[in-house]
Amino acid sequence: MKNILITGAAGQIGKVLRAGLKGRYRLIRCLDLGGQAPATAGEEVIQGDIRDLAVLDQAMSGIDCVVHLAGVPVEDTWEKILPANIEGCYNTFDSAQRQGVKRMIFASSNHAVGFHRRERMIDDTVAPRPDSRYGISKVFGEAVGRFYADKHQMQVACLRIGSFRAANKPEDFRQLNTWISHRDMVHLTACLIEHPGFHFEVVYGISNNLRNRWDNTNVKHLGYQPQDNAEDHLEAVLALNTSEDPVSVQFHGAMFCGLEFKGDTDLID
Repeated sequence: MKNILITGAAGQIGKVLRAGLKGRYRLIRCLDLGGQAPATAGEEVIQGDIRDLAVLDQAMSGIDCVVHLAGVPVEDTWEKILPANIEGCYNTFDSAQRQGVKRMIFASSNHAVGFHRRERMIDDTVAPRPDSRYGISKVFGEAVGRFYADKHQMQVACLRIGSFRAANKPEDFRQLNTWISHRDMVHLTACLIEHPGFHFEVVYGISNNLRNRWDNTNVKHLGYQPQDNAEDHLEAVLALNTSEDPVSVQFHGAMFCGLEFKGDTDLID
C-alpha cells in the first residue's frame, strides 16, 4: 500500500491523519469539498465532491488504499445525510472498485450500534442498532463495505470510531469509555493500511481506556496497540461537571439516543 487517498481530508480526523501519516507512504492524496492546506512533498490535493463520479475517478486513479472519512460527521437532517453519507458513500466504494483500489478503510461510528445498553460489553458480532439518522448512514456504509468485500474481493475495514476530539482529550464522563487519542487514531489507521491482507473487518476506534466497553479481540491480528488512556484525564473530566439525560445515560450512543426520543426505554433490551 504505497499510494493512499484520504477523503474528507480537511475534517478534524483528516487533518490529524494527513499530518500523522506524512512521509510514511509514497503518496498521500487528499480530497475534500472544502479548502485544504497546499500540498507538500509526497502529497496531492484535490477539491471536489464525493457525489461527483468524475472527481472520484480522478482521485482514485493509481490509489492502493482509501481512507474514507468524507461525509456529514454528526447527526443532522436527512436532507443533509442522504447526499453525503448515502449517495457519496456508495459512489466512493463504486469508484474505488472500478479504479482497481485494493483496500478501503471506512469511517463508521459507534452510533451504528448506539442503542445497545451501555452496561453490556459489545463486539463486532452485535446486531446493528443505529441511534440516529447519522447512525443509519453508518450501518448503510458497513453493508456497502461487506458487499464490495464479498462480491468484488476488496479488502474492507469498517472503523467504528469512538470519541475523537480536536482538543485531544475526553470532554465528558461517557468519553472516559469511548475516547480515542490523535496518536492512537494515526496508529490504528496505519495498522489497517499496512496489514498484509484481510477480507472484512469491524474495528472499534478506541484508546486503551480503563472503562472501555467495546471488545476488539477479533482484530488483535491487526497489531493495534493503543498507548493512551482516557483515565489519565479523569480529574479534568470530573471538574467539568457534565451530566447526561435519563435516556442517553442508558445506551452506548449517549446523547444521539436521547435526541428526538419518543419511545419507551423499557422496551429496548
